[in-house]
Amino acid sequence: MNFMDTVKGSDVQGFYPEGWDFKRIDECCSHQPEEIFDRQDFWHTEFEPVMCDNIEHFDAMMGHEIALEIKTARDGGRKLALILPVGPMGIYKWVVYYLRSWNVDCSHVHCFNMDEWSDAEGNTLPENDPAAFKNAMETAFYTPLADLSVPVSQRNFAMKDNLPEYPEKILALRSEGAKLVTVFGIGRSFHIAFWEPHFAKDFDSEEEWKAAEFRLGAKLHPLTMEQNSFLSFKSRFTQIPCRANTVGPGLFLKSDRIIGGCDGVFHRGMIWQGMSLWVTLRYGPDPWLPSTYMPAMPGRIFFVKELAGPMIAECN
Repeated sequence: MNFMDTVKGSDVQGFYPEGWDFKRIDECCSHQPEEIFDRQDFWHTEFEPVMCDNIEHFDAMMGHEIALEIKTARDGGRKLALILPVGPMGIYKWVVYYLRSWNVDCSHVHCFNMDEWSDAEGNTLPENDPAAFKNAMETAFYTPLADLSVPVSQRNFAMKDNLPEYPEKILALRSEGAKLVTVFGIGRSFHIAFWEPHFAKDFDSEEEWKAAEFRLGAKLHPLTMEQNSFLSFKSRFTQIPCRANTVGPGLFLKSDRIIGGCDGVFHRGMIWQGMSLWVTLRYGPDPWLPSTYMPAMPGRIFFVKELAGPMIAECN
């Protein structure tokens, strides 16, 4: 017996997004760990997954990748536009470490936070709220960089009045030769930023879906609520807003390069991101699973070794 055999008539029926092919998702997770590097037809020729031995190595390696993009742009006299996530947060201490070690001034960098908690109208938490993404970024990234930091006027957050200006700001930067890089984690629901799988039903075509640049007050999927309850809210889901402002594929799919990360390992063999990783790498682009578009772009996805599996049942 498994999920597919027993879901009909259960209370779980209708909980997961209607566009998910469960058998196909399960097949993506049925391979041996070493097969995670097998190139798929839809992967970009300049895309590669990168295995990290543990979370500590993951933070340092992904942090180095981001810092190197910033340094390379600086050395080349080029502006850099970064679409940035709040999480995985361990990467930022290493971005700061490398940039300060190299003495890289970040005045050429323009940052766009990809999402923020909101209500139905797109109003967000006070910026000094402990759960606010703006507060998290200032604390983990901008403030520790001190005099090398990104200028305040070039730090963009997904607020109701500013998120709609992202497309124009990014377009202007790219017209000046700026490189656009999206940094991201992969959600339990296969979202990128808070661009959720069920948004697919709101569009008449894949082309229309891919053109959507942002959404204010977006409805979060329950899987996203649960993911954040144990990652950021110590299981207290009653403190989590049910909506968020978020960038869409019309922005992150225009990136010149991507830097992704999966570090969803706990202890005693418990992981939450193994399926997210395997499906992203194997399923093929589909609007009902937004992360599946990322391997079709140049860049890297860093992941903790344990997430490769084997993805088999085990009681601990």
